[in-house]
Amino acid sequence: MTATQRRAAHNDETVKWDSALIRQVAKTLGPVVKRWYRAEVRNVGNVPATGGALVVSNHSGGMLTPDVLIFAPAFYDRFGYERPVYTLAHYGLFIGPLDGWLRRLGVIEASRENAATALHSGAVVLVFPGGDYDSYRPTFSANTIDFNGRTGYVRTAIEAGVPIVPTVSIGAQETQLFLTRGNWLARKLGLTKARMDILPVSFGFPFGPSVIFPPNLPLPAKIVTEVLDPIDVTVRFGNDPDVDEVDAHVRGVMESALRRLAAQRRFPVLG
Repeated sequence: MTATQRRAAHNDETVKWDSALIRQVAKTLGPVVKRWYRAEVRNVGNVPATGGALVVSNHSGGMLTPDVLIFAPAFYDRFGYERPVYTLAHYGLFIGPLDGWLRRLGVIEASRENAATALHSGAVVLVFPGGDYDSYRPTFSANTIDFNGRTGYVRTAIEAGVPIVPTVSIGAQETQLFLTRGNWLARKLGLTKARMDILPVSFGFPFGPSVIFPPNLPLPAKIVTEVLDPIDVTVRFGNDPDVDEVDAHVRGVMESALRRLAAQRRFPVLG
């Protein structure tokens, strides 16, 4: 192995994936999360059985988002622990003592290179294009898919030659009352200079009003996640697809599904 190959192997975050640890976490923490949120994951079999796939989902629940802890155990129950699912995350998440643990659990830094490496290995990659902007969307507009103009996920799927698997989740914006993303507040306080575009304001239990801190405990709102039909970008949009057109289609499919799930809910929190 050359020096360049050794450096590439060292920087390959996918090799840190630890199936034994993931199995242990899924079997211990997974049932707790599932019971607390009465979580359902529907149609996980829509994820292609083989080959790489990019699962694109809305992100919900603020700081304590349960999305991965709900989706991943259902994925592994269906496909087993030999096929990895990697989650793309902002580099700031890896600052601190959880760094090594997160990488072993399949959380990798969000970059085109990392995603391509994982997808080319035949793994499934889970991405939340809206990030914090999406997870802090106001509760009263929770059924809107808004990625804040981020379309990099489309380019990632096109370059890797893998399908996009739209996935939607409903209920986590009811775990507390999300009032505003606080874009205006972040600008007023000059936080945008430090690349902080939002300063969310919410109301929950037990602290009441919160501007990010202190983080309130999530109410046990019922969460339903549904995996939709995969989209073969080349088949649907041709060999030279327009990124914005693909993005608009994906978001449209997701928002239609989200509104359908919303119409099935009878009561907030109870589901």
